[in-house]
Order: sequence, then C-alpha cells, then structure tokens
Amino acid sequence: MHDIIAAAAPGAALVAFACSPEWIEAQAPTEGRVALPRFAMVAYTGGPMRLQGWRHPVIVDLAGLGLPTQHRPIRLGHDASQGVGHTDRLAVEGGQLVATGVVSRDTQAAREVVASSRNGFPWQASIGAAVEEHEFVREGATVLVNGRSFQGPVNVVRRSTLGEISFVDLGADGNTSAMVAATHPILDPQGDPPVLTPAPSSDTPSTTVPEATAPVVVQASAPEPVTPSGPTVADIRAQAVAETERIGAIRRLCGTGHAEIEARAIREAWDPTRTELEVIRADRPTAPAAHVRDNTLTPAILEAACLIAGQHGDLDEVCDDAALEAAQKRFRGGISIQELFLEAAWANGAHVRTFKSDPRAVLRAAFAVQAGLSSIDLGGILSNVANKFLLDGFNAVERTWRNISAVGPVSDFKAITRYRLIGKDQYEQVAPGGELKHGTLGEMSYSNKADTYGLMYAIDRRDLINDDLGAITSVPRKLGRGAGLKINDVFWSVFLNHAAFFTAAQKNLLVGADTALSIDGLTKAETAFLEQVDPDGKPLGVMPAIVLVPPSLSAYASQLFKSVELRETTANAKYPVANPHQGKFRVEVSRYISNPAFPGASQKAWYVLADPNDLPVIETVFLNGQESPVIETADADFSVLGVQMRGYHDFGCSLQEPRAAVKARGEA
Repeated sequence: MHDIIAAAAPGAALVAFACSPEWIEAQAPTEGRVALPRFAMVAYTGGPMRLQGWRHPVIVDLAGLGLPTQHRPIRLGHDASQGVGHTDRLAVEGGQLVATGVVSRDTQAAREVVASSRNGFPWQASIGAAVEEHEFVREGATVLVNGRSFQGPVNVVRRSTLGEISFVDLGADGNTSAMVAATHPILDPQGDPPVLTPAPSSDTPSTTVPEATAPVVVQASAPEPVTPSGPTVADIRAQAVAETERIGAIRRLCGTGHAEIEARAIREAWDPTRTELEVIRADRPTAPAAHVRDNTLTPAILEAACLIAGQHGDLDEVCDDAALEAAQKRFRGGISIQELFLEAAWANGAHVRTFKSDPRAVLRAAFAVQAGLSSIDLGGILSNVANKFLLDGFNAVERTWRNISAVGPVSDFKAITRYRLIGKDQYEQVAPGGELKHGTLGEMSYSNKADTYGLMYAIDRRDLINDDLGAITSVPRKLGRGAGLKINDVFWSVFLNHAAFFTAAQKNLLVGADTALSIDGLTKAETAFLEQVDPDGKPLGVMPAIVLVPPSLSAYASQLFKSVELRETTANAKYPVANPHQGKFRVEVSRYISNPAFPGASQKAWYVLADPNDLPVIETVFLNGQESPVIETADADFSVLGVQMRGYHDFGCSLQEPRAAVKARGEA
C-alpha cells in the first residue's frame, strides 16, 4: 500500500505519495573520493491511495507523470532544508515508478537516513508531484490505469510532474516493512560492518516482499568479501526482482477482465501457472442455470427504478427513501422496460435469459404471480408507476377550478340533491324549560351527479422490442394531462353557461361602462355582493373573497390586490392615492373564461365570488372522493403481445348558489 503524507485538495498544486525504498548500498569509492551510499526504491506501485484533502482514493496515472530530468532531489520529510541526495535514474517499470540514486548531501538528514537504516529502521519513501489534471470516476464505473482495472469512486490524476522524493518514517500502510543487511563504513569505522537480519513483519512472511514495499539495504564496500549471517544484498535484490516478475506475469494473464483473480493471486502468492488455470476456468462457457430468486428485490424498488428512468420531478415525495437508494445502487441510471419485465419474470420463477430470446414467455411469467413464490406483481407496479406520472401530468394543467369550487364526494352515479345553505338557520330564543325549535335547510335546492370519462392505451409489441420505457412514463403523463384538460373543459362549460344564473333580477349581474375592472368598478361589485339578502330579506352574512379575471385583466387585478397606492395622473382624478381594496380579495386567473371556444366567455367580464367553503357558486363532485384520475394495467394481451392500460376519471360539476357571486360584464 502507498500513502500520501502531505496532500492537497483536488485542483491544488502539490501532492506527496509514500511507499518503501528498495535498497541502500555503498557506492564503490573512486580515486580520491569517499564512497557514497546508493539507494533504490519503488516510489509508487500504481495503486489507489487514501489522501488527506481528497474524499475518495487517488490513483496517479504513471503514463501522465512527467519526469523533467533523471536528477531529482532526495529529501527527508519533504523539507527542502533537509537534503539527503539525488536520483540518477527514474523509470516506470511494470506499472511502478522506480528510482535509484546516491546519498550525496553532507547534512544531518543524510546521516540520519543512513544511520537509521543501519539500525534496521523501516524507511518509506514519498514522492511530491504537481497535479495538473485529474478526473473523478463515479461509483460503479470502471477505469483502466497503470495496466490495472479499478472500480469507482476514485480520483485519477491524469497529468502531473514529479518534483522530489523524500524519505519518510511512516506511511498509511501498517504492513510495510524494510530489511537492513549492513551499515556504511563511514558511519561505523571500527572493524568489519556487522550484518543484521531482516526486520520481522507480523503480517508478511520474511521470504516474501510485499508488492507495495521493497526492502531497504545498506551495504558497505570492503576489501574482503564478508559472509553474511542473513540474506545478502544480491539475495534480497533477486527476491524483489522475482516478486516483480511474478506480479507482472499475473497482471498480463488477468488483463482487464479478471480483477478479482488478479488481487487474489497477488495476495496469496500464486505462481503464473495457477493463475492461468483460474483465468481459463473463469472464461469457460457455462450452461444456463436455474434462476435463483432475489428476495431483496421488492415492488417498491422496481417502482423507484422506473421513476428514476422516467425522470419524475419529485422522487423524494413519491418514493420511500430506502427503496430509492436501493434502486439507484442496483439500476444506477434507471431501468429499461425489458429489464423490468425480466425482473418480474425471474421473480416468478422463469428461466429465460433475455427478453428478445422469448418475449411471449417473459410476458407470461411477468404477469403470472405465484402464491408463496414472489411478491412482484407487475400489473400493480405498472399501475403505480403510471399513476404517479399521470398525476404529474394532471397537476401540470390549470387548476383554477379547484380554487373557486366546493368539492364533495358521491358514492355512485345517481343524481344527488343539495339544499342551498340560506335557510332559516338563525338561532331562536329559548324560554326557560322550553324546547329548541327546528331550523330548515331552505326550500331551494340543486342537483349534481358524477359521470365517467376515460381513455385506453396499449403497450404493444413494438414498444417492448424497442425497449421504450416512455410507454409507461411519458404516456401516463399525457393521459394525466388529458384528464386535467377534460375536467377544465367540463367545469368551465358549466360555469360559463350562466345566462339564467347571473341576471339583473337576482341582483348578481352588473352591466355598463362603469363595470370595467377598476377601483370604482370593484367597489360597485363589492357593494352589490354585500347587499344580497336571504329569502327573509336579511343580509347573507357572507363576505366576498375572490376576484376571478381573464388573463387580459390579470395584471391590473394583481395591482388592486397588492398595491398600497394607485395614482391617477390625469386631471380628472376623483379619488385619493390610497388603494381601498389592497389585500382584500384573492385574485384567481383562468384562460377559459375568455376563450372564444366556450359560449359565454369574455375578455372583459370578471367576477366577485364568496369563499367556496362558506357559500359556493359551483360544486364539483368526485366518485368516492377520488379527485385525481386513475390508471389501471391489465394482464398481457397475448393475441397482440401487449399490455393494456386504461385511465378514467369520475366527476361532475353543477352551479349552486347565485347569491355567492356577482358578475361584472365590464362593458355595456
């Protein structure tokens, strides 16, 4: 393993990567010069490292590592004031960065490195590099770097420049080790240099050099050969070379498709022959096996995967958090329609391998829920997913009708009778010991009833073969939009068919040029509303709350609602600058009341309405209180190789109380 000792956040200029030196030995003395110690090290093995300042592991792409010269500084702990020496060879070999050089500095740091090596201290090495370009590999993706395949999430430093290499005392990998064979004569001038045995490692046998760390050796130059009691420099070097060749052969045999075999072979010290046999076994074709049911897969996860693929706009609201997380991990970018049918078929015990190999068998199995075998009901999943997208489309259409209408449930499609809420409901004085008198619901009533509106759609063979998930995502959106348009069409047709509803006789119709929307016009409409009386001639006691306008009057209506002041710049200003209607009425805008396709529509007419919870001018009823439309999915139709989907909506609208509104025509 390698570690970054001094790391910067992504995009910073400098990072340092740590590993273990391979060996240090004395350079043969030249005439008139003192022999200097030499070193060699594996500076970086090309694997992932955990770095401070980087959220995910980092891999340095050695193909993009720049080596300005073969002579780079060697320091202690990345401190420029503690020089140790310099390199005389830098190279990328077998997917690793290796370096050799000489301890050429006459500093305390240089003496410490050599003396500590003599005492058996397991030095590690760290390289400092300027990061020039990096990329992030997301979770689940695979990247090939330094001849090996790695799984994301991981950061890959694509371009960098080597600055210096340092001796460090500790890397992130606690399993690293170093071996010391001898000492330098300059630091131990008394007699022949003693020979030390390799430092023991609790996790790695002494006969095996770990991939990420190679031994440190200090060898003296002596006039007579010394027979060591432990491994010699040549032995250790040969051992390191053999290990490097073994790992290189394993990586060549595994290539990019057998990362697990490669890791196991390196970890368990396999030879190339055994590795090759394992690769051959892994590549050997196998007969189709019976599908093993995945009990972790649930309908909620499949629904979440469909919603992700269809890019539903409110996933957190319509999906369970656990199901959403599981779907994102399992299906990543979402699921295709063929994957959906296959998952359902496998859960129901089918052995088919692909959808295209036998579409009919997949469809049969996908819809054939077997008791005790699977909880994956494809029909239910399709209905739930389609309903969520249908609701998206339904709510995307204008919903002003919902803000001005009373809403109630009905239990069937029979006509119902509602009594108007203006009966004799005033309390009567009760004499001592007397009985309470009965109130009345009033003599006037109105009727309403729900009808059914619907449409059918089929996911046919072409949609399935083309793997078109839009058949269960975009189509329900369109059906939902269609349902929204239909309820608007019915509602506003009823609302605008009011020739006998808004009349001068009922004192809820204002005509004339002075009824145009303005402060004076709004004052006149408010007065007319407040002067409405019940059948006994007494005030209704209901306040106007809503101003309903077409788009052409929307801006001015908003000014009347929000503006504190309205200034008249002409010479005929008749009222103060204060706005008497500021904040008094809620403004509702509908394009339907001015659309010429609807009889009774007008660009100038506007309305003052009571709150529908107090006294509704119009009521909308829904069967069993179900306000949104419904989509149902039927079993596969094997005669056409498709899936049937139907959407329907049960509702009805009816005008209710004329005293709950005043219409201003806005013109003569």
